[in-house]
Amino acid sequence: MSQPPGLSFPTSLGTSTADQIRLLGQDLTAGLMGQVSFGELAFWLVALRRPTPAESRVFEAVLVALADHGFTPTAIAARLTYLSAPDSLQGALAAGLLGGGSRFLGVTEDCGRYLHEVLERHEGGRPADEAGWDALALRAVRETKAAGRFVPGLGHPVHKVTDPRTPVLIRIAEEEGVLGPHLRLFQAIGRTHEQVLGRRLPLNGAGVCGAALADLGLPVELLRGFALLARAAGLLGQIAEERRRPIGMDMYMTVDRNAVYVDPQAPDQT
Repeated sequence: MSQPPGLSFPTSLGTSTADQIRLLGQDLTAGLMGQVSFGELAFWLVALRRPTPAESRVFEAVLVALADHGFTPTAIAARLTYLSAPDSLQGALAAGLLGGGSRFLGVTEDCGRYLHEVLERHEGGRPADEAGWDALALRAVRETKAAGRFVPGLGHPVHKVTDPRTPVLIRIAEEEGVLGPHLRLFQAIGRTHEQVLGRRLPLNGAGVCGAALADLGLPVELLRGFALLARAAGLLGQIAEERRRPIGMDMYMTVDRNAVYVDPQAPDQT
């Protein structure tokens, strides 16, 4: 179909003709299919540049780190939605993705954005040594506490001492030479926050993923999207397992059969 005169919708992403599909300026079938991984393509679609091998390794590690963590609220939501509507796979996936917020998955963006803002406010060049990073982190944590807010990326409901993903992702970034200012600041927060908060908390995996993605130059406003991209694969796995070995009905019945009516005027006993 020819383009009507006067209409133009510019895009740097995908276009199609009767006999060709082009994506990112490349012939999809000749230049991309079988030539790039899905992770590389996801990075490229957002950054509008192909990642280097070093960036790809870190980016893929982030996607793997965020894909699935067991029976999290996002997984439970997907399974129970699939129980209710097995004819709507897309509904089950969407239900799980909609649960990505400030407590689960959204921390990736929250942490990346927090670190980015701290670095943007910092006057002068980047700290030259560990002591300089520690001083910057200490000031940031103090300001955050004084404002009555939490430092995103600190603490985990299961991993109380160390989140096993954090040191591994930092090591990979270091090996690939892409350990940048966001990860360095995040490490410094891990070393110094106890002086302000009075207790030691682990640097969680979602937070370190946000720091790593920000160091790759990806827009901090879109980092939650990468967490959701990774979790979509995990949710599809959860739904596939629900088909093979269903537990959704047990989840539902366990809650429903143990529901106890309480007088809304009665004092709260919790």
